[in-house]
Amino acid sequence: MGRDLPQRDFTDEDRERFRARLRASLGLLDGVLTSPGFGGGEPTLGAELEMFLVTRDGVPVPRNEEVRRAAADPRLVLEVNRYNLEANLTPVPLRPRPFTALHDEADTLLDTVRRAGDAYGAEPYCAGLLPTLRPGDLTRRNMSPRGRYAVLDDALGRAGRGLRVSGEQRLRMRSDTLCAQGATSSWQVHLTVRPEEFTRIHNAAQLMTAPVLAVAANSPLLLGRRAWDESRIPWYEQAFGQHRRRVVPADRRSGFGHGWLRGGVREMAEEAVRRYAPLVPLCSDGDWDRPLRPGGPPALDELRLHLGTLWWWNRPVYDPSGDGHLRIELRALPSGPTPADMVANTALLTGLVLDRAAREPGGELPFALARENFYTAARDGMAARLWWPAGTSAPVRLAARDLVRALLPRAAAGLAGAGVADDEVQRWLGVVEGRVLTGRSGAHWQRRTHRALGSDDRATVRRHLELSSTGAPVHSWPAPQARVRGKAKGPGRPGSSR
Repeated sequence: MGRDLPQRDFTDEDRERFRARLRASLGLLDGVLTSPGFGGGEPTLGAELEMFLVTRDGVPVPRNEEVRRAAADPRLVLEVNRYNLEANLTPVPLRPRPFTALHDEADTLLDTVRRAGDAYGAEPYCAGLLPTLRPGDLTRRNMSPRGRYAVLDDALGRAGRGLRVSGEQRLRMRSDTLCAQGATSSWQVHLTVRPEEFTRIHNAAQLMTAPVLAVAANSPLLLGRRAWDESRIPWYEQAFGQHRRRVVPADRRSGFGHGWLRGGVREMAEEAVRRYAPLVPLCSDGDWDRPLRPGGPPALDELRLHLGTLWWWNRPVYDPSGDGHLRIELRALPSGPTPADMVANTALLTGLVLDRAAREPGGELPFALARENFYTAARDGMAARLWWPAGTSAPVRLAARDLVRALLPRAAAGLAGAGVADDEVQRWLGVVEGRVLTGRSGAHWQRRTHRALGSDDRATVRRHLELSSTGAPVHSWPAPQARVRGKAKGPGRPGSSR
């Protein structure tokens, strides 16, 4: 879904032609996946960094097109709303120092956005949610000027949906547009996977996402309310209109899934074609099965487009460039607070996934418990209690902080086995260890700061911007000082509602 879509209206004939090409693509897929050279390159890591554009006081700045143009960097692309921007980082080899490379590039790109935004009073803010947003900011008037968002908005329908998150404080809002997604920002990791390893690595990712999400949580402030530690998760899913009772979990276009994978990427592709109606039935020009280069794998444009309209938290990506490869897109991690935090989260998740996939044939935890873990981690963060496999015994329930501390050596082993340098492993897993030992995640810092500053959203974002600009990981940030009783709170935004 990264490309613009030149067509907005589709006929029944367009839809039937698109479905026919999807079915035909499945017929080609097995041969592609087993063809010599496909997916045989050196493993790589990539990432997408989503961010908000805000004033120094945290007010959203709807000028992403102008900032991107001023930056003149092809790695920057527009996201759904005019105050959202995304940076596509360059994929790097998994060995020897991939995380330092991702950190340095993310740091450079944020500096680029900061300089480009200066003329518009805008700077990047990295968190899963922007606390200062209000319902009026999540309407179509703020949609980015790219055709694909209007097409998706039309395809998802204008039926009103009630978005709600219950946490420390309860929030409810009505929306009829994809623009509600503009409240969220993520750090999405891309890991290349050999076809024969896809099932094991995908299942490992499904299991390991929950404990990593618990310590990576950075989204506790939603429209001025203190909700889940990672409120971005339920908000993102509900913004597609999928909370409706008639939509069962297995049919949702965004979610965690409904079972352990058994048949590789072919199984996921078949399910996508069989279960989900095409949102954007745009057929490619010319031969649908053409290769991008002579002798290369077929483009399969329709299948790639269709998979791009299913927002599973761990999603397959078929890429026909070069000799072709598969990736797993790990979509559950939040943006921010700093490049150091995001890269440390990546090191933890990557190491755990690779270690688990190398050691275990499949999930020893009932899938229903793995799914429960995911939402429990999003709700409770480091305070979550997660189900975990216990060998031949029944699953046990462990505190997320204790579980991650116990898993750190396994993450280190997974990274070492992939050829990551020892100093690289120690540096980035050390950030996670510091966070776990102190109990200070991004969500913990935001929640505590918001209370100390009298629930002042602007002051919370302002302090976040000051500290994140140092590049220091969030567990080292100083604790906020509570306001003196009786001191006036900071001004709210004009027309804001609570």
